[in-house]
Amino acid sequence: MWVLEGIDQLTRNSLDQFGIEPRDVNDLGDIFLAPWLHFGWAHLISNSVPFLVLGILIYLSGAARWLVTLVVTIMVSGITVWLLAPPSSITVGASGIVFGFLTYLLVRGFFTKKLGQIGIAVLVMIVYGGVLWGVLPTQSGVSWQAHLGGAVGGVLAAWLMHARRDRPSRRRAQY
Repeated sequence: MWVLEGIDQLTRNSLDQFGIEPRDVNDLGDIFLAPWLHFGWAHLISNSVPFLVLGILIYLSGAARWLVTLVVTIMVSGITVWLLAPPSSITVGASGIVFGFLTYLLVRGFFTKKLGQIGIAVLVMIVYGGVLWGVLPTQSGVSWQAHLGGAVGGVLAAWLMHARRDRPSRRRAQY
C-alpha cells in the first residue's frame, strides 16, 4: 500500500482511476485493486495501523485464515461499494478490509466458543469498537458502503471458517 501510494503521488494520482466506480461492469476487476490504493498519505496512515494490528491478530491463527478473511472481505466490501455507492464516485482504500478484520475478530469467538478468542474479541471491541459507527452514512466523503460490506464480509468469513454445522451422526451398522 505504501509503495503504491508513493507511485500514485509521483504520478500525480494516476492510480486513483483504478478505484471502484459503481455499477460500471468494466470496473468490477478493480474491486481487487482498490483496497490497496488511497487518496493521499493521511488516508493511508489512518488505515495502516488497524490493518496491521487486526491483520496480525488474525494471522496468528494461521496464514490460511488470514487469507480467507482478506479475500472474502475484499469481495463483499467491493461488491457492496459497486452496488450502493453514489454514481460517478470512485472508492479506494483499505478501510473495508479493516472493518472485515474487526468484525471477524469480534464474532469468531461466538462460533468457536474458545475463551481465548472471546477474550481477544473483548479487547478488540474496547480498542476499536467505536469505529463500528462507520458502517452508517455519517460522514461525507467516507465510504460507509465499503465499511458495511467489509463488516459483513468479516462476519461471513468467520461463519465460513468456524461455524459448526449440524452434521448427521453416522451410525455404524452392527452385524
